[in-house]
Amino acid sequence: MANSTRRKFIGTAAALAVTTTVATAMPVSLSPNVMEHQYPVVHHVFFWLKNPDSKADRDLLVAGVKTLSKIETVKGIHVGIVADTEKRDVIDSSWGVSELLFFNDLAGQAVYQTHPIHLAFIEKYSHLWSKVVVYDIVQA
Repeated sequence: MANSTRRKFIGTAAALAVTTTVATAMPVSLSPNVMEHQYPVVHHVFFWLKNPDSKADRDLLVAGVKTLSKIETVKGIHVGIVADTEKRDVIDSSWGVSELLFFNDLAGQAVYQTHPIHLAFIEKYSHLWSKVVVYDIVQA
């Protein structure tokens, strides 16, 4: 009986190993670019902090940016800080906080611009930044 159990275990382990190997060797087939179809409008904002060495200011701004996700036309949000990646001439790491927002359309992005939550964000947190650069992007 012990040999039977051992053989069953070895057989199952071998089958799992083959399945895993085949699965990892197969290319992943996903539906066409989900972001392209669901959220073709992107609003990317970079903030330069007045006090770039202040982790407290940075964290406060990050928390403030996250409140923008409550705006009904914002379909996705990514809030970030500078990544500690390789230093190269093409990388600008002079900013402090980034917001990447996704919208269904330009009308939704326009609603965001004048939304009370966005206006309150600007009023409450603008004292933290010295510069803002915005890139509005539509799917090509």
